[in-house]
Amino acid sequence: MKNIITIDGPSGAGKGTITQLVAERLGWHILDSGALYRILGVAAKNQGLLLSDTIDTDVADQVTHLARHLDVEFQLNTTNGEVEPYLSGQNLAKEIRTDEAGQAASQVAAIPSVRDALLARQRDFYQQPGLVADGRDMGTIVFDDAPVKIFLTASAECRAERRYQQLINKGVGANMRALLKSIQARDERDRTRSVAPLVPAVDAFVVDSSSLDIQQVLSQVLVYIEKKLPGNHLD
Repeated sequence: MKNIITIDGPSGAGKGTITQLVAERLGWHILDSGALYRILGVAAKNQGLLLSDTIDTDVADQVTHLARHLDVEFQLNTTNGEVEPYLSGQNLAKEIRTDEAGQAASQVAAIPSVRDALLARQRDFYQQPGLVADGRDMGTIVFDDAPVKIFLTASAECRAERRYQQLINKGVGANMRALLKSIQARDERDRTRSVAPLVPAVDAFVVDSSSLDIQQVLSQVLVYIEKKLPGNHLD
């Protein structure tokens, strides 16, 4: 049995933070699958491809070609301790974290051939001693045999508020109504897509973080992991 923990959920539910904290406790590797789709979305836009909720066949084929040949790697930033993505040698850490990149990621992720193209690449991220995989279909598709599956969620209003505060703290202007509308649109697209819709795995541990802070969420997650994988010294 491979040591894999999947952490799925919608944007703003805290997946990235919990993934980082759990991986640090265990000394395991991280897969930020959302970053792959964001990178692909940014690459598609940089090549002038028109992305939308209804992408035509020609554009879909071009995006799939991009997915198969993405020159992507992740490097540890020793200054801030964060794992940062590079596309053809260019650091995209800031560019892929915009709301526009998030929308592009959701649009390209709805293309079945794109998901097929990135599937093997995501599975290849597994290394000993283990992997914590953050995404939307990690527990249902990519690592469906993972021994630990977690699904984090929160209300759209709560997630919009978190995103608003993040942007304001970074000195970036933001509109709460626009953020909420964007999150609701992405939720709808992710839940209703024909391939790998955003749903909890049937055997996932579901945590609603709407009224919890990050330490309360982490506490619940660590207790569950210890039950499923005893002896990993998570305290």
